[in-house]
Amino acid sequence: MKNTFCYVMLFLLGLTMMASCGEKSEHQATENVEQKQTTETVEEKQEDFRLPAFSIDGDGFDTVRYKDYVFISQPIPDAVKARMQGKSMPDNATIGFDELRYLTLYHYDYEGNIQQGEMVCNQVIAHDLLCIFRALFAEVYPIYSIRLVDDFDADDEASMQANNTSCFNYRTVVGSRRISKHAMGLAVDVNPLQNPCIKHGRVHPETAKEYIDRTQDFPHKIDRDDYCKKIFTSYGFSWGGGWAGSKDYQHFEKR
Repeated sequence: MKNTFCYVMLFLLGLTMMASCGEKSEHQATENVEQKQTTETVEEKQEDFRLPAFSIDGDGFDTVRYKDYVFISQPIPDAVKARMQGKSMPDNATIGFDELRYLTLYHYDYEGNIQQGEMVCNQVIAHDLLCIFRALFAEVYPIYSIRLVDDFDADDEASMQANNTSCFNYRTVVGSRRISKHAMGLAVDVNPLQNPCIKHGRVHPETAKEYIDRTQDFPHKIDRDDYCKKIFTSYGFSWGGGWAGSKDYQHFEKR
């Protein structure tokens, strides 16, 4: 009986949070995803995909929905803490697990398959990210992968070379001693291979040199007119591709 009550409460919370995403019409992606689906294959994949089971074990859950897909924010589970400890969360970190949230997100990969991803972020942007990635999913916006940097031993270069979209990693800004926005869980890097960081003549990731020339047209490029850039900035994030000095085309951060 207790489990039934919990699932009902989560469903009602999901409807409430979905409404909060819709309060700002300019933030919400179109619900008519079929306009973006040019073949029946995508719809078939949606129907075949099954949501994994999840449990409610305390407060702090937040959800938004798109059709049958539930985007979830929750306190960092113990199993995830164990994966992060000594990697993205070193012993000298000045931020605690209680300030972070673990997100379950859905996205389309480059082959048009629906994937379940995971991300850790600061609690203050957790709901915004649920709404943003829900919007990207509704637009069938391709994201190569969304995994924790701990799968790459918190090696930022390795994560970028794998074209991995991520957020939290307690580290300094590349080439400096300054703490990165990623260290506070306030920055997201999206499709970094096609959208490199170019700073002081160096390219990050190093394997992204063919994508330096932003006048060229190629798939998965984030520019000023890209939907990903527009949805992030509509939620108050700044885009590294618009910076006056160095350029970080993958990077979105909130102050």
